[in-house]
Amino acid sequence: MKFFSRNKGKEKHEAKDAHKPEPKKHEEKKEEKKKEEKKPEQKPEEKKKDAKKTEIKIPKHSAQKIPRKQRLKVYFERAGLIPNQRKISKQIFDAAVIANALISAFFVYHYSTNYGASWRTITITMAFLWTLMLASLFIMFWTFFYLFVDFRIYQRKVEIEDVLPDFLQLTASNITAGMTIDRALWFAVRPRFGVLAREIEVVAKETMSGADLRKSLESFASRYDSVLLKRSINMLNEGMEAGGKIGELLNRIALDIQDQKAMMKDMSANLTTYVIFITVAAIGAAPFLFAMSGVLIQVVQTLGSGLGGSSGATSGMALTFSGTGVSIEDFRTFAIISLTITSLFSAVMISTIKKGNAKSGAKFIPIFIIVSLTLYFFVGTFANKFLGLFFG
Repeated sequence: MKFFSRNKGKEKHEAKDAHKPEPKKHEEKKEEKKKEEKKPEQKPEEKKKDAKKTEIKIPKHSAQKIPRKQRLKVYFERAGLIPNQRKISKQIFDAAVIANALISAFFVYHYSTNYGASWRTITITMAFLWTLMLASLFIMFWTFFYLFVDFRIYQRKVEIEDVLPDFLQLTASNITAGMTIDRALWFAVRPRFGVLAREIEVVAKETMSGADLRKSLESFASRYDSVLLKRSINMLNEGMEAGGKIGELLNRIALDIQDQKAMMKDMSANLTTYVIFITVAAIGAAPFLFAMSGVLIQVVQTLGSGLGGSSGATSGMALTFSGTGVSIEDFRTFAIISLTITSLFSAVMISTIKKGNAKSGAKFIPIFIIVSLTLYFFVGTFANKFLGLFFG
């Protein structure tokens, strides 16, 4: 019995010791509590920063690139074209092959008849034409096609900006009559609005099928590189979100657009003097001076052939007329290239002065080139016949 009692006493004593905390651990816990109490409270901004640091960073995947065919489709739709891309590519390739065949035939005929070129030279020329030249023509035709599409997009943008004030005023009158905004846009469509009418019809169909009106208007504005259109649509969307009087807002937007156009017309009218000067210099003075320079070269060549090998000894200096520095053919080529480049840049400058955009001068470029070259050949022919009366 005593043995069992002693064992029980030992067990109780060990249990009490187990429940007692160890001194080292107890001291460590106290120190940690003191450190936490000493730490200043973090501001909400610092807490957010710490939370961002602790967040697991997930790698951002790059935005999916739009396929090339889809981009071309969107680009053609902006120009109002819905063509078959394969068909266009085939047609451009066929045109490049035909043009290359004509160039090859000309080179073969020219070198064989005038220079008596050998078959080896002709073969090398054909290999060059049907490799590098064909690729160059293909790229050049594609470039011209893209320029045509880009010009069509610009024309559609200008058409929309021209009729936008009238459309907004009609929409404002429909809203003041009690219509909702989507119905007011739909009933303001008129056939004379052209491109804008078709675009608004697309927006109306999307909203009828359940799409959001604001998103449809934003997608419509994003298809055209027009600051005026985008600002008008953004103001309309902000007005719808704010819940103000949309009719008055649209009337103010239309009046602002009309005032801006009137200011642009006044500015272009003040610069009419510069336009006239550039036009006269490009299609009047330059062709006339080039034509007279060509006639002068012919006169010098005629005098030189008549006085060839002669020398004057009156002043003690020998003057010879045995040759000329520039041939009439080289000068004619130089004149045609110079007049073409001058006409091109003159049309671009005039469109920039009048419209504020170089693309609007694309329609004037062929007119300027044709008029300047026609005047050059006409003045040159007339001057040659007139001088022929004296130099027979």
